[in-house]
Amino acid sequence: MTPPVLETERLILRPHRVQDFDDVATLWAEPEVVRFISGKPSTPEESWTRLLRYIGHWQALGYGYWAVTLRGSGRFVGEVGFANYQRSMEPPLADVPEAGWVLAPGVHGQGIATEAVGRIHQWAAEMTDWAETACIFDPSHTVSHRVARKLGYAPAGEALYRGNPTLVMKRAISRR
Repeated sequence: MTPPVLETERLILRPHRVQDFDDVATLWAEPEVVRFISGKPSTPEESWTRLLRYIGHWQALGYGYWAVTLRGSGRFVGEVGFANYQRSMEPPLADVPEAGWVLAPGVHGQGIATEAVGRIHQWAAEMTDWAETACIFDPSHTVSHRVARKLGYAPAGEALYRGNPTLVMKRAISRR
């Protein structure tokens, strides 16, 4: 499976490649990036595993994450996509694709997340037969909650993930 390249006015969402390792490691080592995710910056080894997981999702499931780059400069600024992480959550997400996004602090507050995540949902509506997608958050991560709501997600309950309360939001896939 060759992941598609998606474009927006300001962004190019492209498949990850091994050469992205330094950018992925830098992104995930940033305390502000992981503050509401794990609370602990990732090691290079953990980032390498993440990068391989992104590439492998496309091969195994036909969907996954994209590297977010700025149109024009090609600068790597984050990652967005869908995954099935088989999370040990209660209640479980089952096989509902989980949307996720993470952006470098230097582009926060510019609407990049909304633009990129909106585009991947457009792709999902055009290219999949999914009925819905889900996303999960630390309940105190209000910025991501706002992005999710702008894109049609609504609270669907709470779960426990790794012993922590987790907000689950869901969104129906609307097709024309």
